[in-house]
Amino acid sequence: MSLFLLLGLLGMILFLWFKRPILDKQAENNKLVDKLSKATWFQSFWFAGLFLFCMNGVLFFLAGLGLFILGYFTIPFVHLLVMVLAVCVSIYLWISVNKAWQGTKSNRLKMSIIGSSFYLILTFIFAYLYITLEPTYPGEDIFMAAIGLFFAIIVTLTASITCFIITGFGKKKVANS
Repeated sequence: MSLFLLLGLLGMILFLWFKRPILDKQAENNKLVDKLSKATWFQSFWFAGLFLFCMNGVLFFLAGLGLFILGYFTIPFVHLLVMVLAVCVSIYLWISVNKAWQGTKSNRLKMSIIGSSFYLILTFIFAYLYITLEPTYPGEDIFMAAIGLFFAIIVTLTASITCFIITGFGKKKVANS
């Protein structure tokens, strides 16, 4: 499991390192980008940030629901497919929000802070649960629960940072020469 965690972190670092070519690959005539950029409510950093916050929440809930449902089946490694799919959909959403935003740089950062705070709040919740973790009965081994919460802290913190970087820093304008 730690190998998957390290590979995921390495993948996110590589994604952030090569963010510019990946952002440029997404077509400007994307339907989601087009709808968001034409929506008047999306031009307010509060509403755009709340939209991003809610979409992060919906995607997190759907991924959790998928993992919960798959918990009843004993097909090995299918949960990894659900997690990879959730990451890909989240990154697609974040790139679309990045492309659709047309406001100022400072408002973009405000929108990004509001939207990525969903995962930051989850990080604090998981950290609190980790710190206050106690056995429910004498002799209970809480090692696996602690490992799960530790991984949840790392994953949500990584998601928060990645969401902030992708949505908070817009594309650079290249002057025509």
